[in-house]
Amino acid sequence: MNRTFTDHLGRSVLIESPPRRIISLVPSQTELLYDLELNDRVVGITKFCVRPDEWFRTKTRVGGTKKLHVDKIREINPDLIIANKEENTADDIDALSQEFPVWVSDVNGLESAIDMIRNVSKICEVEPKGNALIDEIQHQFKSIKNIDSSSCLYLIWDEPVMVAGNDTFIHEMLRFAGFKNLSDADRYPSLEEGRLVDLAPDYLLLSSEPFPFKEKHVERFKNLLPKTKVMLVDGEMFSWYGSRLTKAPAYFKELQLNVSTL
Repeated sequence: MNRTFTDHLGRSVLIESPPRRIISLVPSQTELLYDLELNDRVVGITKFCVRPDEWFRTKTRVGGTKKLHVDKIREINPDLIIANKEENTADDIDALSQEFPVWVSDVNGLESAIDMIRNVSKICEVEPKGNALIDEIQHQFKSIKNIDSSSCLYLIWDEPVMVAGNDTFIHEMLRFAGFKNLSDADRYPSLEEGRLVDLAPDYLLLSSEPFPFKEKHVERFKNLLPKTKVMLVDGEMFSWYGSRLTKAPAYFKELQLNVSTL
């Protein structure tokens, strides 16, 4: 039996019910599938789907999020591919959609993340597990104060320096963590070092991903911005929009405590 589902791009996707050969092209959504206990039904992931470790070691990898091995996907012959507008390319999504059911998410905040979880749970016919996960996420986020008291810039890349813009999922997570994002541009703009100095954020947050910022980068930016507090932060807590959201509020609370003592 097949059913039609509407994805976040407004596309109607005909999916076998329930799908039994699933490929996930997004790390945070791969972790979600694991927490929905779909172990035997997930047959392919990307090389960046590092959680859970047991899947990373045992599941077939179909390339990177933006460099997929289409031939390997054809060999797997999935009855569902779960993708994302931002993390995968439009060309890959269009090409794969000609051969397989591809459901695409578009997540830019907590509400759309929860909607993604609800839809994926419904498609895979594990709605009770999905609803329990959503309840836990909503409960955890209600326990933190959504205030943006300290200005910040959130770096995702170096050389060139790139920051999270004001229309991203990260932007909303920064508010939950108690920061006001000074970036007034869309998506992930690059900034010259002189512009960083002009903006003079209270905090410069260096993410662990996609660029792996380290202590040596902290020292460099401290020299550039001597009045700014420079911190390494866990990028998964700010940018993974699947089941990791159950852990993000506790991390944000801890981060707020650390900020208050600096």
